[in-house]
Amino acid sequence: MSDKRGISGGINPTRRGVNLASAPRRTAFALFAVYLLSTAIGASAAGLRIVTSFYPIYLATLNVAGGIPGVEVVNLTKPLTGCLHDYQMTPDDLINLSKAGIFVVNGAGMESFLDKALQQVPGLKLIQASEGIPLLTTAGEANPHVWVSVSLHRQQVANIAASLERLDPDHAELYRQNAAAYLVKLDALRASMRAGLQNVRQREIITFHEAFPYFAREFGLTVAAVIEREPGAEPSARELAQTITLVKKIGVKAIFAEPQYSAKAADAIARETGATVYRLDPVVTGPMAADAYLAIMQANLQTLQQALGKQPSAAAAAASGE
Repeated sequence: MSDKRGISGGINPTRRGVNLASAPRRTAFALFAVYLLSTAIGASAAGLRIVTSFYPIYLATLNVAGGIPGVEVVNLTKPLTGCLHDYQMTPDDLINLSKAGIFVVNGAGMESFLDKALQQVPGLKLIQASEGIPLLTTAGEANPHVWVSVSLHRQQVANIAASLERLDPDHAELYRQNAAAYLVKLDALRASMRAGLQNVRQREIITFHEAFPYFAREFGLTVAAVIEREPGAEPSARELAQTITLVKKIGVKAIFAEPQYSAKAADAIARETGATVYRLDPVVTGPMAADAYLAIMQANLQTLQQALGKQPSAAAAAASGE
């Protein structure tokens, strides 16, 4: 994941090949740096502002810190941003961070802009939600999509809660109570999904990008192929042909696109193989509501049951003579 428009020390970015380091720009950014300092000083008197990097981390943090007097949770990126692959920070992002006391990120390499953000806003306290979680790798590159696994998202919530308790001890008991209540909900979700996916007929899936390996491992599925390694990196004709051959070989009947991205490549594979395209949501966009993760995952469960088919129970199979 590259950082193509990152903001480096002194705030002198290059955007789409246009150098913004002209004299008027330097003056503007110098004034902006003064603004960052002044707003950071002013923010400390207004309670604790927690900024999260993107949607799934916002949902996790909201369930730990939401509703606590004097604590505000806001998201850095816009609701439709999706995964932060190659995300490039804007001056508005820096203003947002300058008002924060704590920055909560996914970590695991998802936020490629992180080091430069910390350089621009010194003193910002950082929580990495994926700390301590063993990562899967593809071609030597760590996969950061840990939140798509309910169990690992649960661990992220616990990590966030423990870190907030340490960084903001005045509200430690409230963080513990909120986290405990949400973890109960995640445990119920995990049990529901395990039961719902236990008897599906097809266990090999074709997914849009590398968002679902942790999810698949947790629920006993196998990602047989990935259409795009990263969103926007459309497969070559050769890669498309290889995927079509694989789908025909293993008899996959369902291909999973994502609601945030174009299904063009998935549709092409479906036309050649007779498979059906479904939408599986990696929880990177959606309503900014505390229970949104739970609702999206329940919808994913229903989609998977429809797409993969459900085998009859052992009792039902015996009764029907199957």
